[in-house]
Parts: sequence; structure tokens; C-alpha cells
Amino acid sequence: MPHESAVHAQGSRESAAPRESAVYTHGHHESVLRSHTWRTAANSAAYLLDAIEPHMEILDIGCGPGTITADLAALVPDGRVTGLEQAPDVLERARAAAEGRGLDNVRFVTGDVHALDFPAGSFHITHAHQVLQHVGDSVRALREMRRVTGPGGVVAVRDADYAAMTWYPAVGGLDDWLDLYRRVARANGGEPDAGRRLRAWAREAGFADAAITSTASAWCYATPEERSWWSGLWADRTVASAYARSAVDGGHADEAGLDRIAGAWREWGAREDAWFGVLHGEILCRV
Repeated sequence: MPHESAVHAQGSRESAAPRESAVYTHGHHESVLRSHTWRTAANSAAYLLDAIEPHMEILDIGCGPGTITADLAALVPDGRVTGLEQAPDVLERARAAAEGRGLDNVRFVTGDVHALDFPAGSFHITHAHQVLQHVGDSVRALREMRRVTGPGGVVAVRDADYAAMTWYPAVGGLDDWLDLYRRVARANGGEPDAGRRLRAWAREAGFADAAITSTASAWCYATPEERSWWSGLWADRTVASAYARSAVDGGHADEAGLDRIAGAWREWGAREDAWFGVLHGEILCRV
């Protein structure tokens, strides 16, 4: 397993720098963390849970505020979880989440998925939730995830697919939101429709067909509380997050246009018959 001195990846492996760079489209505005802190292993990594055993070492890439990471740590009382995030500021929240649950088998470090500074075969499971849609080279990232996973271990990835998101009713402005988000994400170097591509990326990264299990699952927002929460965080994100700045600075939208889209989100959230579905692609790849 890795030594403490080998946890900081950024800038430590210049020869392994990614061939492309990407900007994390969402950033870590409060409206983004409102969404991220809702995530649990049960609602965001259910496809992985049967593979986890109490003794395992797990790497959680793109851990953000650490709610999924803490859940994974609770499932491996005789093992350890390492939460890795490129942005150091959010890790203070992740550490607080783990400490608040009394977990002493989890640590949080900074690093880059394109160049993981861990020895080969360091982990039983390497996990990434909503990460590959934001990276500059998803295939390279998967190769690195494979490298640090030991023989017989699992690389587990789950990503949303924006083009497959669907909702009712057809409030004017939400189609504009989806078109704008996909343009901004691609301009930032990412692939917002990552969910449908995970199996293809895994094969390109060197995993054999027989080693890849592909599944799909969804988040659904339909109760009054869910609709209010989901529409509110996207309305706020549309006008106040790093995504909003990228949209304006990149010439994809102006502030008036963002205000209209935020208004469409709030209008949708107020509809009694509103429903929203988020489809995710998932892969479990045996090493």
C-alpha cells in the first residue's frame, strides 16, 4: 500500500502530464456543494457495494466534500479509504465529514487522476464518481486507475449523461439550459455525455470486454421537496457558480440569458406535476 510521502500527485510526475487539460465546469460554489453533500454510497455507488469487503484499501477519486468517501470508509473497518481531490479547499469539508462520523481509517489528499502518485497495485478498489466527464483525457485517467489497482481488484466509475437527462413538463428555457451546459462543458475540455461512453473508454484503456460489467442507474426528483431542492440548486448554479463564469467569459451566454434560464428552473420546480430524471452509466472493471 502507498506510503504517506507518495500522496501528492500534482507537479510530481512531469513526464506523466496529461496531453490535454480541462476545467472543472461546476467549481465548488455553495450551490454545487449543496448537491455534492447529498450524495451517499447508497444513492451514488450502489453498483459497487457488493464488491466491497471489510479489509479493503479504496481510492476515491474526485471525492469533493467526502460524503461518499466517508460511507466507503464505514464499509471497510479493517481497511482504509483515500479520498483524492484536485482542489484542496474542499478537502477541509471532507475531513470534517469524516471526523464528525468518528472515522479514523480515511485520509484526504490532493492529486491528479491523469498522474496518480501511488505505486502500482496500491488499492483493491479505485472509484470515481462524476469525474471522467470533467477530465482532459478520460482514457489516460482510466489507465492510471487501472495501474494503481491490484490484480483481482476493481476500477469503478459512474458518470451522468446530460443528453439523456429528461424532464416534465417542457418549461421554456430548460432546453436552452441543457444546450448551454453541454457547450460550456465541452469548451472546458470535458465530455458531458460521458455515461454512454464509459464502456468504450474502458476498452480503449486496455480492459478486456469480459472484464467490464456495464450497468445504468438514475436519480429521480419528483416530490415537492426534491423538486424544490434540485431546481433551486441549478437556478443558483446558473447565475453564481464557476459554470456561470465560464458561460459568460467564454461567450456562450450573457447574464440576462443566465437569468432567464435560472427563472425557467424555478418555474419548473414550482410545477406540481414536475419530474426530472438523471441517467448514469456505470462500469466495474476487473483488473
